[in-house]
Amino acid sequence: QVELMQFGGGSVQAGGSLTLSCVASGDTYRRDYMGWFRSIPGKKREGVAAIDRDGTTTYVESVKGRFTISKDNVKKIMYLQMDSLEPEDTARYYCAADIVPLLSERDGRIETRPLELVAYWGQGTQVNVSS
Repeated sequence: QVELMQFGGGSVQAGGSLTLSCVASGDTYRRDYMGWFRSIPGKKREGVAAIDRDGTTTYVESVKGRFTISKDNVKKIMYLQMDSLEPEDTARYYCAADIVPLLSERDGRIETRPLELVAYWGQGTQVNVSS
């Protein structure tokens, strides 16, 4: 079993920064792959960034160069540092964990693990970016 508790979020103006954190507890082997998803009203969650146990990261094109995913395996905390935020980044953000990759890159494209198959989710936190 894995439990994910999120912290952070809030409101900033475009160009600003926010940091999200996700504190994990439970079986380590069940969260070899972790990541962040986001959703806006009326749309399904979409992948944002992912990181594996060894620290290899994957990002969707829209956030590359602006967001940084990282984790501290000792503290069991995963972070999402969001810089140069844009209004389009406004969403509710969720951390997630699974035993398989959450985001996979194939032929230059990012594939997202089907949401219904993702094993564990955080409770979500809102990020609002104003123009």
